[in-house]
Amino acid sequence: MADNPSASEGVANDEAMAAAADTPEAREETASKLVDRFAIWSGVAGLVPLPIVDVIAVGGLQVQMLRRISQIYGVEFSDNRGKALIAALAGSMIPATSGIGAASTFKFVPVVGTLVSVFVMPVLSAGATYAIGKAFIQHFATGGTLLDFNPPDYREFVKAQKEMWDARTKRSGAKTGAAASGS
Repeated sequence: MADNPSASEGVANDEAMAAAADTPEAREETASKLVDRFAIWSGVAGLVPLPIVDVIAVGGLQVQMLRRISQIYGVEFSDNRGKALIAALAGSMIPATSGIGAASTFKFVPVVGTLVSVFVMPVLSAGATYAIGKAFIQHFATGGTLLDFNPPDYREFVKAQKEMWDARTKRSGAKTGAAASGS
């Protein structure tokens, strides 16, 4: 069997990102691009047709995103602490996370549940990942660490970021719809 080149490329990318992010502005730009990419991947993970597996996949992506943001900001990362913080932050934004769980569980309903969750789950997953990523960027940019992160302090910030994601999604959907109808 061949070696997995993507794992070593990921480490090289992380080191390159950290080296390129010398200024606070460069760090924030690099981290924001990373969050955008992970939000898209979380949306894709939301399409996994198996209930609960999709939520686990999204959670895994969020932990990986947090690990990479930590590297960009030079913050020590711990898997257990990262998972606990994401769970706590997700718990503080109950409407979004309960929607993710409900959309995932709805996949148990044959045909109709699967169809509904195909439209709902990716948007909720991507929006939650985006909001969580932006919250950690703000926290790390102000000198915070994983040990002093307090999820309730970021409840309003996460809510605002999710609204920004929703508006961004609607704008891109409107542009896509306008382009499709103009063809």
